[in-house]
Amino acid sequence: MSYSRFKTSWRTRIALSVVFFGLLAGEFSYAARKPVRAVAPAKANPETMLAEIHKDLAQHNLRAAQQKADALVEAYPTFRLGHLIRGDILLMHTRPVAALGAAAMVPTAPVGTDAKLADLRREATVRMQAEPGRPSPTLLPRALLQLRKDQRHALIVDAKHSRLYLYENRNDQIRLLQDFYVSQGKLGINKLKEGDMRTPVGVYNIVGRLPGVKLPDLYGKGALPLDYPNDWDKVQGRGGSGIWVHGVPNETFSRPPLSTDGCVVVSNDDLNLLTRIVEVGKTPVLIGDQVEFVSKEQLERDLRVASSLVENWRRDVENRDETALRSLYSVRFKSSNDGDLNTWLDKNRYLPGVKNISVTVTDSAFFRQPSQEEMIVSSFTQQIVAGKFRHAVRKKQYWAREGKNWKIVAESNLS
Repeated sequence: MSYSRFKTSWRTRIALSVVFFGLLAGEFSYAARKPVRAVAPAKANPETMLAEIHKDLAQHNLRAAQQKADALVEAYPTFRLGHLIRGDILLMHTRPVAALGAAAMVPTAPVGTDAKLADLRREATVRMQAEPGRPSPTLLPRALLQLRKDQRHALIVDAKHSRLYLYENRNDQIRLLQDFYVSQGKLGINKLKEGDMRTPVGVYNIVGRLPGVKLPDLYGKGALPLDYPNDWDKVQGRGGSGIWVHGVPNETFSRPPLSTDGCVVVSNDDLNLLTRIVEVGKTPVLIGDQVEFVSKEQLERDLRVASSLVENWRRDVENRDETALRSLYSVRFKSSNDGDLNTWLDKNRYLPGVKNISVTVTDSAFFRQPSQEEMIVSSFTQQIVAGKFRHAVRKKQYWAREGKNWKIVAESNLS
């Protein structure tokens, strides 16, 4: 991108220094700024506004870009990246700008400016990748194989691109409602233990709502706790707790991409929207770095594979075929309470003296973990009927790919 050279007064140059010293020191006063007339909607999506600014700059329309930058910081006064971009646009009136944050790169900048500027540059890169990175309307997330009818929404966190996708499930069809910029663990993903500054990878559920008034300011407008560690995490010996989707302190609009202790962090505006939509105990949250978007045909093929795995398991349970049933379990299998396969099968063997039983599987949900580790997470209601005896239990199974086969590596009874 190239820029034209414009002239400006000494007053504008002084204003640039004030803006950036205050911004990068964390002390920017919005009230002191005198914006040009804003032309964008007061609460338009900030990334949409950034994309429009970028487009104007690419077309060498500096005046339109500045007006939209003014509108951006008018709508989001604590959006530090917005102020940074606006400052660069002001600087373009005096000389070409080759890098984001050029106006802040002065010899007398406050201590810590370099690190803060680097954080803002990373955030800008991630946000500007969002528009071309959005999936085509013809593609579906491979992770969402099938939701239960009462699961009206699902969240997918793409840790590789610092993105959260909100999907709606209606009439057995899923569609993308919105996507959001997110921050994650300082040291990335694949959480192993308490305090490792990593965000976990897996399939989780929202298990509560915590209003912001009951939390420190760090969490912003509130938090949505997740059920980390899940059964597979426990089997793997992964530790830690308190993994939430939460907001940001009131003094800022967003945080850098890698800046949390392991939680997934969104803006307070985005958290408010999510809090109104998600349902405790029903909304799944899938986190990973291999989020794929595939055709409807590919998704249907994956779903048939997942369904057939559970159907084979159901058949072997119903037929009391011990050998075939055991062949479906991995040698790595452990239950969430550290029981081995023999202990688990003994515990889940109903009416051993009865030859003929009926086993049905209903209300199934299937997810493909969005990670390098190929994992299918299945949950369903298993009902066993033998004469007048009836027993129903909600189960969850973790199927991992081992060579050419899928094996159960963890299993639990949910109720």
